Amino acid sequence: MKKYLLTVLISLTALASYAQTENPHMTFKGVPIDGTRSQFVQKMKQKGFSIIDSSDNITLLSGSFAGYTNCDMAVLALSNMDLVCAVGVFFPECDTWSALYGNYASLKKMLTQKYGEPSDVVEKFDGYSEPNDDMSRMLKVKMDRCKYYSIFETSKGDIELLIDHDDHTSCFVSLTYRDRLNILKEQSQAIDDL
Repeated sequence: MKKYLLTVLISLTALASYAQTENPHMTFKGVPIDGTRSQFVQKMKQKGFSIIDSSDNITLLSGSFAGYTNCDMAVLALSNMDLVCAVGVFFPECDTWSALYGNYASLKKMLTQKYGEPSDVVEKFDGYSEPNDDMSRMLKVKMDRCKYYSIFETSKGDIELLIDHDDHTSCFVSLTYRDRLNILKEQSQAIDDL
């Protein structure tokens, strides 16, 4: 009996220790989305990213992510405090729908393998009919008439995969990781102001 109780006690101690050391923040490349922007950027530099530009609460970096080279990354800090709350990845620009959708579908499959089925998916073009060729689909993307996104919810935050465009010229896939705990801190501070 003593041997059984000792085994149970050791197991419970190990579980309690694990629960205390588990980080409550969303992670990006294994790094918690937390701390100051400069601390987080330094960790991304150690992972091979290089700084492109930095402004008020955003730092832009460049590097490889999820098997894709030449990705841009934005590290976003809360506007009212120097606390990282989100990381966005912008995959290389695509000139054809098949390449653009291929990137989206490949990343969606990997995210589904890691996080399970998305909580919200919209994959459609606006208008009366679906475009029927590559050029028409790309035109819809550039005109902001393409709604392709998947959102993956976790207990630590959410991840949004999106087919996007910039200034009616560049089409690309973006991926945004948002940390729930730090965003709630900002909302709580905003509510305190009311």
